Amino acid sequence: MSIICVLGASIASGKVLVRWNHSTIPPARALGLNDLVVSLNGNAAQLLGSAPKLGYRIFYEAGLAQAPAAAEAAVRLGLAGVVIDVQESERGNAAQVLQNLRASYPNLILLALISGGIEPQIRGRRHHQNDGGVQVTSPTHQPWIDSNLASIRIGRAFAPAQAPLYSFKWDLSDLLRMKQGPSAADYSLAVAEAGAFHADVILDLPGSLQGALAQNNANAWSKWKRVKRYLEFWPQAKQGSLESLASVGIVMDNPDENYEAVNLIARHNIPFRIIRSADLTAHSLDTFDLAVFFAPPQKEQIGIIDDFASQGGTAILVGMHGSFPWQSTPGVRSGEHSATYAVGKGSVIELSGPVTDPEIFARDVRRSMDQQRMLMTLWNSLTTVAALYLDPQAGETILELVNYYKEPVGIQVQVKGTFSSIRYETPEEGCCKSLTPVQHDGFTEFEVPQLVIGGRVHLRPVPGGAPR
Repeated sequence: MSIICVLGASIASGKVLVRWNHSTIPPARALGLNDLVVSLNGNAAQLLGSAPKLGYRIFYEAGLAQAPAAAEAAVRLGLAGVVIDVQESERGNAAQVLQNLRASYPNLILLALISGGIEPQIRGRRHHQNDGGVQVTSPTHQPWIDSNLASIRIGRAFAPAQAPLYSFKWDLSDLLRMKQGPSAADYSLAVAEAGAFHADVILDLPGSLQGALAQNNANAWSKWKRVKRYLEFWPQAKQGSLESLASVGIVMDNPDENYEAVNLIARHNIPFRIIRSADLTAHSLDTFDLAVFFAPPQKEQIGIIDDFASQGGTAILVGMHGSFPWQSTPGVRSGEHSATYAVGKGSVIELSGPVTDPEIFARDVRRSMDQQRMLMTLWNSLTTVAALYLDPQAGETILELVNYYKEPVGIQVQVKGTFSSIRYETPEEGCCKSLTPVQHDGFTEFEVPQLVIGGRVHLRPVPGGAPR
């Protein structure tokens, strides 16, 4: 995957844009969307005149080489901006091209796509529903989930000026799906993933669905109204004011090399945050229980790692070789491919080589964490990915849940902290159902009775208590 910085004005995270190439379109209020993406060389000339009157903003989409022409045309036609798709081979030139465009068109919104977006889904292993649980026919009983969470978090770290924006192509290898197109649940899952993880996504709508919606086809609108419930749900999350909560910090400078390890950490519902190695400071690790270093530390950063471990943290250094101060401490435990050093109240673990099995690595990360500081734990959640946020204005913690199975499941949850009020809302049932909290040893446990695709839990602390 590649990360390209976004230059120019931005749109709020959690927005859904749609690629549209049909000559007509329903009003924005009916569709539940306001942002259209059209090709610079497409057949949407009629749309450019009618869509703004129906409540839409229009973005041209173009490759890096076409970006200057797209920007000039967008300004001339009064469009909102340009979505720029930068290929891997173009990354070296992208920053300068974008900088020049920003200087030339300061009022134009310039958005760069995160490459490597994938359709959110479960794939690669057969699974079925049995008495409300998911049975998986795989040796590990762990279904493979295609999720964009890792790419989103990396994008937020490496291009912080703009909410991550990604797109993907639908998997049409199934003949029936090729004929009928993605289902309402497929679209809803894509919307739920972007909303829950605070990113923007561009949805592809097949031409047949575009035409049916434009022609007011009853079956098409019945399908889309189910999706619209999800489009209306996530903006309510007040994403701009929410702070992502994490117990693991991941320091890196090359996302391409370490993507799969980050992806599996995300898949195991370990709350994490990405830090660019160039941004690592003395206080970057203050809120973490564990820190993974994929990037070799600079001389001045070695002391940061040592201090982090001394104060009780666990630092994992991946594939780094050199002389470090903690190597002279007693209490060394050496394995075939690792060495562990006791440092103050914590420890430093050195792995001699790169991560070769991301699944085992993610499990080792969880096992290395202090269980008393684990921010959240989910059970009966093989197909669910979660994200935890703090809403300082409302004084509550927000838990976003995304079920990639797209069939109702019940989930048991444990969140660090003492919460007296737990409310659960979903696109299907609205807000809010009260859930029964059980306090245990500094944690609050509760059960989410039915998660279809996406849901949000509001946790309020006891009066006078902290949200976490």
